[in-house]
Parts: sequence; C-alpha cells; structure tokens
Amino acid sequence: MSSSQIHGTRGFRFALVLILGLSFSNQALLAKDPPSDVCAMLSGDQLAKVLGQPYHSTTKHVAPAVFRGSPTGTDCTYETTNAPSRKLLFRIYVESTPDAANHIFDKFRPYSGPSTTVAGNWDAAYIDHDHAIHVQKGKVRYYLELDPIRADKAQAEIQVQDLAAWVAGQL
Repeated sequence: MSSSQIHGTRGFRFALVLILGLSFSNQALLAKDPPSDVCAMLSGDQLAKVLGQPYHSTTKHVAPAVFRGSPTGTDCTYETTNAPSRKLLFRIYVESTPDAANHIFDKFRPYSGPSTTVAGNWDAAYIDHDHAIHVQKGKVRYYLELDPIRADKAQAEIQVQDLAAWVAGQL
C-alpha cells in the first residue's frame, strides 16, 4: 500500500468516526429528561383540546416496576369533570440510559398482546390490544390509556397518539 493510500484510508476513517460521533451526540441532544413533575407534561387544556372534555387535575401515584431491577415510575390519572365519565392513565418511567429503556420496552411488548407499530417523534411506539399506546424516547418510556374507549376505537387510538406526540415533543 502506498503512502498516499494509507493517508487516504486514515482520512476516510477519521471522517467516518467524526460523522458517527456527531450523529450519536446529536441523538443524545434530541432527547432530554422529563420535568420533575412528569404529570405536568399533560395539562388540562391539552387534554380538553384532544379529548373534547374538561379534566380535573391529576392524581399522582407510584407506578410499579415492570420487571425486577427496573425502576418504579409515576402514574398520572386524569378524570373528566362532567359526564360521561372518562379516565386517562399516563404512566411514565425514566431509565438510566436509552439502551436500558429500549431493552425494557422491547422485553415488555410481548406482554401487551397483539400490537401495531406507530411512527412518530420517538424511538419506538406501538398501540396494544387495548388501544393504549406505549412509547420509548431516549431514556423515557411511557404509556397512555383511555378508559372507557367507547365505540370508536380508531378515534381513541388517534387521541392517545396525539397525546403521546405532545409528550414526546417535551422530551
């Protein structure tokens, strides 16, 4: 191999390492940590806009760990202020790394029954057999479920997707 080929190869490798490094560092910059009050990511105004009904402020509880050794999360439950009664559960977990979040996300999916992958501003998402959405973005995993779904299941799926996109935009 000639001297110019060696320098050309080194230059190519350097450029490749630089591009890959910038790509991964940009990915880390795209996802940020949720606020300390994760329930505040979904306001009553946003819920009313997407779901078409006013909602009370949230009740907040600790969500159980999904698997042994995984972190607990936060359950934010919102209820309508008038009839017909409806609840929204927003469950969120913050893992130590994006890889850890992705691992738990993939490991849990088979427990959700038949599912449909959903594209969006996140790393991965799917709608489960109960028409709820599961999302992973960066080191955050979250879940949104409406209860009751009512007759229009397709509309409920659109609504939880809209809310999931709203949350993803804050991460």
